[in-house]
Amino acid sequence: MWSFGFDATTGATIWATVALVIFIGVMLYFGLPKMIAGMLDGRIKAIETELAEAERLRLEAKFLLEEYESKRQAAAKEAEDIVAAAREEAFRLTAEAKTSLDAMITRRTKAVEDKIAQAEAQALAEVRSRSADVAVEAARLLLVRQMGSKGDALVDQAISDVGKRLN
Repeated sequence: MWSFGFDATTGATIWATVALVIFIGVMLYFGLPKMIAGMLDGRIKAIETELAEAERLRLEAKFLLEEYESKRQAAAKEAEDIVAAAREEAFRLTAEAKTSLDAMITRRTKAVEDKIAQAEAQALAEVRSRSADVAVEAARLLLVRQMGSKGDALVDQAISDVGKRLN
């Protein structure tokens, strides 16, 4: 073979270097770096979109939480107003009949407590329901985007995650 006055190791190194330069030249000629950069840019864009959607959902959940908190506070204020009105009425009725006054206070306090408990339970149920809807929608969007590439493994993992979170 052609040795050009070099020993076998040096000749092999030169031919390996020449082959590497040719390989790199072919990759540059066919635009492989541009293709890789394009794929990476596409993935970055998809991730940015997913992050923006997650932020929007987080803000929506925060808004709902604040809304339900204000409803709870309004219900507490209303309950305080009802209790105050009941006390005023109780003082007026003291002169008439102590026995009937005690029965009326008991009934009204129970009604107010039931109304507060019902309002809190309703607000909590609405927050949970909306949070679950938002989480399911976010999971659906994420699954739709990733279904093509990860397939069955992603479905199995999502099912086990939903089961764990609901318990």
